Parts: sequence; C-alpha cells; structure tokens
Amino acid sequence: MFFSLVSLMASAQIAAVSYIADPGKDDLRMYWRDSSGKVICHFAALKEIADQQNRQLIFAMNGGMYMEDRTPVGLYIENGKILHPLNTKTGKGNFFIQPNGIFYICSDRHAGVCSTQDFGKVKDVKYATQSGPMLIKDGKINAAFDSASHNLNIKNGVGVLPDGRVLFAMSKGKVTFYQFAKYFADKGCPNALYLDGYVSRIYLPQAGVVQIDDSRFGVLIAVMQ
Repeated sequence: MFFSLVSLMASAQIAAVSYIADPGKDDLRMYWRDSSGKVICHFAALKEIADQQNRQLIFAMNGGMYMEDRTPVGLYIENGKILHPLNTKTGKGNFFIQPNGIFYICSDRHAGVCSTQDFGKVKDVKYATQSGPMLIKDGKINAAFDSASHNLNIKNGVGVLPDGRVLFAMSKGKVTFYQFAKYFADKGCPNALYLDGYVSRIYLPQAGVVQIDDSRFGVLIAVMQ
C-alpha cells in the first residue's frame, strides 16, 4: 500500500489526498449496512466495527452517490449479492452524465472501473458501486468535460493503475471535472470514476487525515487489517 498526502499535478495544479490499495494484498471492501441491518453511515461507526473485530481501519472513503435515506442511487453489490439494482435511467445531476460507471472488485481480488454499459462483461463480482460520471474511459477524458469550466467543487474518485492497484483520491480544494479527470490521467489510470462531490470525506490516519465528523454517507469503501 502507498499514500501521498499532497499530490501536485503540474498541468492542472490540483492538490489531492490520495491512497493506493493493492486489492491482491489489502482487505479492500465495500460497506453499507452492519450485521443488524442498520446503515453504517459514517467513519466512526466503521471504526467501531473494526475495533470490535480487533482490526485496524487503515483507510475509508465515501463510495458513491446515495439518496436521502442513504440507499445507493445505483448498483450496489456486497459479498456477491446485489443489494441495489443497476440504474440505467436518464436524469439530471452528475450521476446521469454519460457515461457513468462502476467500480468493482471480483472474487479473485481483481479490481476494475468500467462504464455501466460494459459492466455485463465483468464476471464473478464480489463488490461493486455505481456512480457517475466516468472521469476517464479507455484512456480518454470524458468528452462531456469542459477544460475552461468554472464549475468548481471538491471531488473524490477512484481509478485503477496499469499494475492493477487502485488509486483513491479526494481533491483538497474545489476543482473542475476536467482537472480531476486529468489528475487520474496523469497518474496513468486508463479508467477512472467520479464518486461524489462537496460531501466527500476521507479517513487516512497514516497521512494525518482523520475526517470523522457528523457526515453521513451511503456506501463506504475501506481497507482494514
């Protein structure tokens, strides 16, 4: 595993808190409800789960868009079970900017990011969360993004590096979609997915970033050891 408190991108000059997980070695999972069926919602509750299991929460990040009751907007798979169906509807908002996509982890611990349209080709999925838009698809920044845009916000996202490791990043300030996509492109990710915006938080004590507050989320992505 590897973390970088501040990653500076020379071209777009954005700073991000980032974490790289190796799905073949790290216990990278997605969480939504606890064993009683209650939505976990926040990092403090996730840390309590880790403590109860005599484990350590290494990293956590909110993992995709959700509705008011914390139900995922799109597909959610946990331990091989579809807990919320694929969303192929059209609508307004970031989730529906095309193409949107899915971050997934397979039973063989291979991780990937693909468009919603391509997800049917992926087999034996153990975890998956749908969000949107795709930041990068097949090495190309989403054509819907305007490099001259003034629409700024904090953003978090996920991409898979050429060696199969997973890059998670949250911008430290307000950025455009194009700037955020280029961050992942410059890191070498052929595919990357936007997870969410201004509500985004990250838990990364190794880098001195422990954003445990009253923020409440839907799906959480985490590494425990």
